[in-house]
Amino acid sequence: MDVKTLCLGVLSRGEASGYEIKKAFAEGPFSHFHQASFGSIYPALNALSAEGLVACRAEAQEKRPDKKIYSITPQGEDAFTEALLVEPDADRVRSDFLFILFFAQCLPPARVAELIDQRIAWYRESLERMEDCAANNMGPSGACFVRGMGIAVYRAAAEYLETNREALLGEIAHPAALVAE
Repeated sequence: MDVKTLCLGVLSRGEASGYEIKKAFAEGPFSHFHQASFGSIYPALNALSAEGLVACRAEAQEKRPDKKIYSITPQGEDAFTEALLVEPDADRVRSDFLFILFFAQCLPPARVAELIDQRIAWYRESLERMEDCAANNMGPSGACFVRGMGIAVYRAAAEYLETNREALLGEIAHPAALVAE
């Protein structure tokens, strides 16, 4: 999914500033399955504006420059719907954590344990936030469905790490045991 489509998706839920769009990917409803940076959001918003797919208005702020507020136009809604009809790419996981753990044997076991424990805590905190939203039944049915899938994936990941942590640590602490087998 390109960043222009991601921006249209956020704006289909209501008007927003570039900062609010970024926040939707950093800690909002899209945070567990997509990301977008300021460096990609603002050029996308400029392009969408030039194409007439979003409108922009300035909102005055006290002692600060005017804030740009974006809203989707009817043409933008049509373009967004068309983008949703395109066959999605295969899911790919991009994870610095998994890349580092791929090379766990190169790290001290204490560091690997620390990384795993931090990630378990991160999953558990994320799950708590997501489950709070689910308990309040926040959002339309599609959003609830995606949140439910996110909860299932994060729960499974946390459980996998908890269940398999000691085995990995044992293997990297005693690599000769693997060679002897």
